[in-house]
Amino acid sequence: MKRDEMIGMIVDYFDGALTDAQKRAFEAHLKSSATFAKEVEEHRILLQAFEKEERQLPSKNLEAGFLAMLEEEKNNQAKMVSIAPEQKNWMFALMKIAAGIAILIAIFYLGRYSKQQESQERIQMAQKESLEAKQMTVLAMMENQSANKRIQGVQFIEEIDEPDQDIVAALAERLRNDENTNVRMAALDALARFSSSELVKTVFLETLEVEKNPSVQIALIQNLVKMGEKKAVAPMKKLLEQEDTQPFIKDEINQALPKII
Repeated sequence: MKRDEMIGMIVDYFDGALTDAQKRAFEAHLKSSATFAKEVEEHRILLQAFEKEERQLPSKNLEAGFLAMLEEEKNNQAKMVSIAPEQKNWMFALMKIAAGIAILIAIFYLGRYSKQQESQERIQMAQKESLEAKQMTVLAMMENQSANKRIQGVQFIEEIDEPDQDIVAALAERLRNDENTNVRMAALDALARFSSSELVKTVFLETLEVEKNPSVQIALIQNLVKMGEKKAVAPMKKLLEQEDTQPFIKDEINQALPKII
């Protein structure tokens, strides 16, 4: 099954709504994919948080207290009618009942609001912990001895909307110094997702100054043009002047310069 289909089955898995065949396929993918396992765990945390958010209703004691107060006021009203049936006494009793109802309503909504706030804080905490766990996993994988694992770690960045400075710095390190070109290209692509970051622009500019791999040079030039980075003009012109720059790189630069000058 495709990844999107597996993601769509997570809630049904926890609800026990999958067929036997679907459950077997789901659990097999769960064991084989660390990324998917983390997503399932995140859903489990969120679902638990939602389950704990009980629908808030007035308690039995509150309801009993209200009924007792209402009965007392009705008795007082009856006594007042038999002893002093003036309209002002009747109005006073009615106002006391209305005030009691208003107090009960205020208590109910205050308790409900507090529970909602508490549940929201739990969800936010779970999301924060999940993000931190993801980022720690990414950092560890990017330091792995296996080039494939490093690439997986870099690609795992797609699961993180706003990586912190440590993640960006680790990606920059892979781009500049990784011995494997595929890892370097994967790091470049990951960094390009954050093109508005001044740190990313600086990393691309500094890398272009010293880069010798033609594939990486082309990718850097194209991304800097997309960013509209005028500071890229100087290193591009420098490459034009160097004799060891490949002819097709110079052609790429000649096409790129008019777009950012």
